[in-house]
Amino acid sequence: MNNRSFKLVGVALVAASLAFTGCGSRTEASTGGSTGGATKVAKIGVIAPLSGDLSAMGLGIRNSVDLAIRQANDTNAIPGWKLELAAEDDQATPDVGKNAATKLASDDQVVGVVGTLNSGVAQSTIPVLDAAKIVQVSPANTNPALTRGADYLTAPKRPNANYFRTCTTDDVQGPFAAQYLLGEGIKKVATIHDKTPYGQGLVTEFAKAFKAGGGEVVDAETINPDDDNFSSVISKVQTAAPEVVYYGGVYSEAGPLSKQMKGAGLKVPLMGGDGIYDGNFIKLGGADGDLATSVGAPVETLDSAKAFLEGYQKAGFSEGYSAYGAYAYDAANAIINALKVSLASASDAKSARQGTIDAMASVSFEGATGKVAFDQYGDSVSRVLTVYAVDGGKWVAKKTGELQ
Repeated sequence: MNNRSFKLVGVALVAASLAFTGCGSRTEASTGGSTGGATKVAKIGVIAPLSGDLSAMGLGIRNSVDLAIRQANDTNAIPGWKLELAAEDDQATPDVGKNAATKLASDDQVVGVVGTLNSGVAQSTIPVLDAAKIVQVSPANTNPALTRGADYLTAPKRPNANYFRTCTTDDVQGPFAAQYLLGEGIKKVATIHDKTPYGQGLVTEFAKAFKAGGGEVVDAETINPDDDNFSSVISKVQTAAPEVVYYGGVYSEAGPLSKQMKGAGLKVPLMGGDGIYDGNFIKLGGADGDLATSVGAPVETLDSAKAFLEGYQKAGFSEGYSAYGAYAYDAANAIINALKVSLASASDAKSARQGTIDAMASVSFEGATGKVAFDQYGDSVSRVLTVYAVDGGKWVAKKTGELQ
């Protein structure tokens, strides 16, 4: 997903009751599990918003990584080694995320990091972790430039060899939404974004594909993160008479925006990306008929996710796994698979950092979300997405597939 210094994105899965916490930055050891007499320790870090408006998402990420670590220790996945969790709160803010990355990089036992949630935060953490030769795997960053550079459309070039992701990207997600609306006979949309790398990038890709498919963008507006009164923007959009409003941003603004739209008489669906696919969007004002895209197929429908879902429930976490929990679980297991190679003959964790990055290129397994593997840029080979609609006060899957 997105950036947010600015204050960014979250996305919790339906039916997961997600609690916000007031925790600050912290490091915590994963509990449970037999380690087969292991005497050496390697840590997998997490950088995510563990407090604040987006903590629902961040806590789901942290817990899912914790689950993967517990299971690896239980099965003695890496003989001679015990894995531990080192979780840091980035508060969905680039500067805080950079500090979190610096802290983890200074810990010689850290060999990999899962995160971040927000693309803007990732821009701050990737260089720090790259300099320390620590692999980073995001379950949620969707900005294409993170893996393919600023000129990703015309001259893609991988900026950082340490960075990978298990989710798909905005240049897939935006066009997927555009194709869905065009297929539903929608010809006129207005766009609004929150000026973040995530929100702006998503709207750019959506608008390009929508116009290429014969649709018309009748108005294009922006808001500021943390805005709570959208009356002026709604007035402008209403004059343009769109059939749908496409929003690039997260649920914390999208929910109130949808509510205020309907209250002002602009009774058309609001559609967004994975940043609004969260139960909190509905709680904050999202209405029946509103739409969102999110990565992958609904996790509850996947046979491949049964073990994850059962394990998460059995672990007794007080927070739900959220929209990116399964992707975080797969990200952690991708690192663990690489560690099976890099730690096999390592005398200490730090000496295995570069070897872990190298081993990631060959990682391939069936994860909770399906096939987990990476292309030459570090992007996921999976391009599956789902369109969801709010129906009866909950998110319901409408269409799952790949971009055509």
